[in-house]
Amino acid sequence: MSNHPMKKILVTGSGGFIGHHLASRLKELGHWVRGADIKLPEYEMTKADEFLQVDLRERASCALALRGIDEVYHLAADMGGIGYISQSHAEITVNNTLMDLNMVAEAQKQGVKRFLYSSSACVYPQFLQDDSNVTPLKEEDAFPAQPEEGYGLEKLYTEKLCQYFTEDYGMETRVVRFHNVYGPLGTYDGGREKAPAAIARKVALAPDGGGIEIWGDGKQTRSFMYVDDCVEGLLRLMASKHREPLNLGTDELVTIDELVDIVAEASGKTIYKRHDISKPQGVRGRNSDNSRLRQVLGWEPAIHLREGIVPTYNWIQQQVAPPLVSAGAAGRMAAVASPSR
Repeated sequence: MSNHPMKKILVTGSGGFIGHHLASRLKELGHWVRGADIKLPEYEMTKADEFLQVDLRERASCALALRGIDEVYHLAADMGGIGYISQSHAEITVNNTLMDLNMVAEAQKQGVKRFLYSSSACVYPQFLQDDSNVTPLKEEDAFPAQPEEGYGLEKLYTEKLCQYFTEDYGMETRVVRFHNVYGPLGTYDGGREKAPAAIARKVALAPDGGGIEIWGDGKQTRSFMYVDDCVEGLLRLMASKHREPLNLGTDELVTIDELVDIVAEASGKTIYKRHDISKPQGVRGRNSDNSRLRQVLGWEPAIHLREGIVPTYNWIQQQVAPPLVSAGAAGRMAAVASPSR
């Protein structure tokens, strides 16, 4: 891939988790990168050549961001963990509809060569996800439709919009359905964090032998993909000729209780679980069928949860429980901070 000529690439949502990692990787590959987001990256300076802090719900902002661009990775979205997306249907739907409609239409108008849209496993029907021993979800399972309310419905609608722009205008679109991405530099508190980050935060703050609260009974199942695999999959899909929606996730199914055990193991602590079944817990089971991913890209995510959770936990642990300053250093800092008498 590094042999490809330099392109001018726009990464929307590059103030966020996946977009930030993707922009860094594209720079390593020698491309010229413009980031665009309503917020700056939270935990690390952007590596993009240019960063526009703009509101992509506005058509004029999309036009500005797309100027002179060859390819777009459209990752910007109003989203979060299950607590947020299950209680903010109107806000999420309005924000994402405005962003997605304006980005797709403006990209076509400006003659962008390739446009990749980040969709979600939330597009899959609820009735296929009511058993923790879930059958892995195939791309064609999205119809007949019963997506997750709000967030999932809007994602499914925009997938179809990309298809229509390809059919009507010949615009090259790519659609990826993410399955639970985790890793360092991702949101870990405030209500928008995903399960691995939330659990890592709780374990980091708990004493050895302490307990943490788990939403639901802990038997609900998911698969989780490390961010480096996610970025690699995005690059491969963009370079491919595949125009249909494609799953991007692992098919390593674990229960939430197992996820807690894996995080606890990474922390070196003994942790007991307190389950709260009154809290939102999402679908009962969700897993990715990677048959088409393997067929189309000749590749699939390879980083196991046990492996990826170690750098993720270590990074979150550093954020929430920074290393203690030695007594001598603390004394010197206090002396510097206090006014001279």
